[in-house]
Amino acid sequence: MAAASRSTFSSLRNLDFRYLWAGTCFLSGGLWIQQVTVGWATYEMTRSSILLGAINGLRFVPFLIFSPLAGVAADRTDRRRLMITTQWFVLATALGMGLVVSLELLEVWHLFAFTLVTGVVCSFSEPVRQALIPDVVPREELMNAVALNSAAFNFTKIIGPSVGGVLIVLFGLAGNFYIQSATYLFVMWMIYRMKVPERVREAAASSVLSNLREGIRYVWSDPLTFAVMATAMVPRLFAMPYQALLPIFQKDVLQVGPDGLGLMMAAPGLGAMLAMLSIAHFASRVNRPGLLMIAGLVMQGAFLILFAFMRTLPMALLMLMVVGSFQVMFMSVSNMVLHMTVPDRLRGRVMSIYMLDRGITPAGALLAGISAHFIGAPYTVVAMGAIVLVLAAVVVAFLPSLRKVRA
Repeated sequence: MAAASRSTFSSLRNLDFRYLWAGTCFLSGGLWIQQVTVGWATYEMTRSSILLGAINGLRFVPFLIFSPLAGVAADRTDRRRLMITTQWFVLATALGMGLVVSLELLEVWHLFAFTLVTGVVCSFSEPVRQALIPDVVPREELMNAVALNSAAFNFTKIIGPSVGGVLIVLFGLAGNFYIQSATYLFVMWMIYRMKVPERVREAAASSVLSNLREGIRYVWSDPLTFAVMATAMVPRLFAMPYQALLPIFQKDVLQVGPDGLGLMMAAPGLGAMLAMLSIAHFASRVNRPGLLMIAGLVMQGAFLILFAFMRTLPMALLMLMVVGSFQVMFMSVSNMVLHMTVPDRLRGRVMSIYMLDRGITPAGALLAGISAHFIGAPYTVVAMGAIVLVLAAVVVAFLPSLRKVRA
């Protein structure tokens, strides 16, 4: 294979993927700014940690309801046009919130309504954005493109929250919503510039309900796809919720200030960013992605347990970086496996079903919080890591199709 195709950024040589990737950067950045802005406004207005948790969890609920329908739409319609439509909605809602704040009409229910609408739009746009990747890159660069797309998300995850906080100070609450609108406008411009090849939309010949049943039937009957889907639920429910417990580690375990919490929140994102760049560079050499998925799952569990025993901030940050790197490696490779194996006519539906795991994230955070109340945060994280290790062993034993998959 040519050296160029093995480079870290090889898929960015494709103009239309550059537009898609740049749009991902600005869309994700705007959403992270939004999360900080809405969270800050909610707590400033209510001083309620319960409402703060509720509004953060509300962002994921629409994925459980609307994501499968989004997948059907992605397979029945023009994916580029569908993305443009969703961007108009998210742009309009951000502008509307800016006007509400500017006119001093803001109430708490506005924040909840805004979060819910944005969550619905994201539940449509994210499966479509994922389904578009194979349309704009050749197959040999698909793994690299998926990794770079994930890297864009994790890069904005590192800088987005801090930028959002600074923008509140500099431009105020209304200004932040207007800045979000500007990022979404740039995303829309990128989509308009894309030229996506026409494809045969076989799903349009059947009813929406038939399309939905076909997607579910494929996931259930295909051993590899089912293995990836089932395995993807494990970290969402038992590994990623450790982030909800970091304030407890900051105050009661490590006994550091708010700046320490900021570093703890950023450390997994930094680890994830480094992992994504490594995967993008070596994507063309990954021959057994299923084994890489299992390794990522095992290492998540092991390093979560190690993090629970850390009592100094530097060591805790190091463990969190490693946890973040293996979490994102697992998710990115899962994504790659699906893109490599799923037929294009079903790609939107399968990716949307895959994203249903985002809807269970609040349930995982709730379980972690309840457990921490009774047995403490360190023991809860140890239990979470142990569960992940046990479930990884179950995957190895009972889902052989995942171990055997080859690129």
